[in-house]
Parts: sequence; structure tokens; C-alpha cells
Amino acid sequence: MEWKKGDFSINNEKSALDLDAIGDYLKQSYWASDRSRAKIEASIENSLCFGVFRESRQVGFARVVTDGSTFSWLCDVFILPEHQNNGLGKWLMECVVSHPDIANTLCLLGTRDAHGLYEKYGFTRREMMTRRPD
Repeated sequence: MEWKKGDFSINNEKSALDLDAIGDYLKQSYWASDRSRAKIEASIENSLCFGVFRESRQVGFARVVTDGSTFSWLCDVFILPEHQNNGLGKWLMECVVSHPDIANTLCLLGTRDAHGLYEKYGFTRREMMTRRPD
């Protein structure tokens, strides 16, 4: 799928993703700084991904792990700092939650920031149990 708005586009084409840009951002993030490049690439390969582009340059990303029917996990959401505060995060969330593989699923998200953004799209603040691999 592809969405367009002015000079920007969002699409689900994994071949269009800039793995270097995604990896660089995630390595600096609070949630994925310990992930190897191989793990980042495997996570992308096994997920529904949304790339945000200005012309052909990647400026944002979101990844969803889903069974396409009952459950989704939204993760690795970002807009590069120089493109924040102009509505791209909201637009990205609109595209994510309206995608047919996600729209009718229970969608979870773990985050320490941007709660106001996610609440606009139906997410609520709740505690959840987690299990981490050894």
C-alpha cells in the first residue's frame, strides 16, 4: 500500500526501506540500542513495515508484528528529529491503524514517550506483563 501527501509518502515496500537509516536511528534509541544489525534486519523481514519518505529519503518508520486477524504489536516508531512537529507522526499512525491487517486487531504498544500521540489513535495506558528471552 502507498499513501502520498505533498513531497512525502508512506509505503509498505520493504525493498524501499533504507536499512542503514533505520539501523542508525534504532541504535541511538532508548528501546533498541542493544539490537544487532542482524536482529534489526530479521525483525523487519518478519513484520509489516511502514516507511516514511520525503521523495526517496527515509525520514520515518514503524513496524508491526501481527497475525493479521486478532493481534498486533506496534514497535520501532520514529520520525527523524528534523522532520518532527509537522504532522508526519500523526499521518504515520493514521496509516498504521487503518491498514486492513491491523485495523481490527488488538494492537499493543510499549513506549516511554509520545503517549498523547498514541492516545489519539485509541491506545490507552495500562500495565502489561512481559517475558524477555534469556
